Amino acid sequence: MSRAPLPPFECRYTGQLLAGVDEVGRGPLIGAVVTAAVILDPDNPIEGLTDSKKLTEKRREALYEEITRKALSWNLGRCEAHEIDELNIYQATMVAMERAVAGLSVAPEYVVVDGNRCPKWHWPSEPVVKGDLRVAEISAASILAKVTRDREMAELDQQWPGYGLARHKGYPTPDHLEALHRLGVTPQHRRSFRPVREALDTVGEHREMVFPTDLFENL
Repeated sequence: MSRAPLPPFECRYTGQLLAGVDEVGRGPLIGAVVTAAVILDPDNPIEGLTDSKKLTEKRREALYEEITRKALSWNLGRCEAHEIDELNIYQATMVAMERAVAGLSVAPEYVVVDGNRCPKWHWPSEPVVKGDLRVAEISAASILAKVTRDREMAELDQQWPGYGLARHKGYPTPDHLEALHRLGVTPQHRRSFRPVREALDTVGEHREMVFPTDLFENL
């Protein structure tokens, strides 16, 4: 049974300095939660904006370049793993969203946020359920945030091989959980998340093989 289409979103704000905000990375066990804020330029429309998860990687990358080139203003925000451990993932996401909006080069007059609540900030705003499907500015933000975080996971995969981060993007897949209990916990893992805590208790920190500079120094 197919679901009824979402109703069009009717924003209270009708001006042109509308910022859309979205986040990526609340569920993974490793890395930052990444947010983006975007103010689109009505004179430079972008075709094909939608929820980043519904796009192919190639299409997301192409739209990322187009958004960063055409948007009136855009900015990324983030909270690192250690901040997530200190604040909890919900509060860290709110902080990262505020950082994204605060860093916009053009001050927004109104902000729409994907989801069912907004951070406690000074900008007039409202949440939009499924906003990444209903509001172009939020769709653009979701694409910037996802492409950014996916790239970071690819970089972490090079730094910490064996965990499959480029493939599963840090989410708690069976492969990731198995690697945690085989290799240990990296400095980028979120220690407040239960699977990481369990791996710390059973395996501990990631153990790298360390060889002496001179292999024959003890002979």
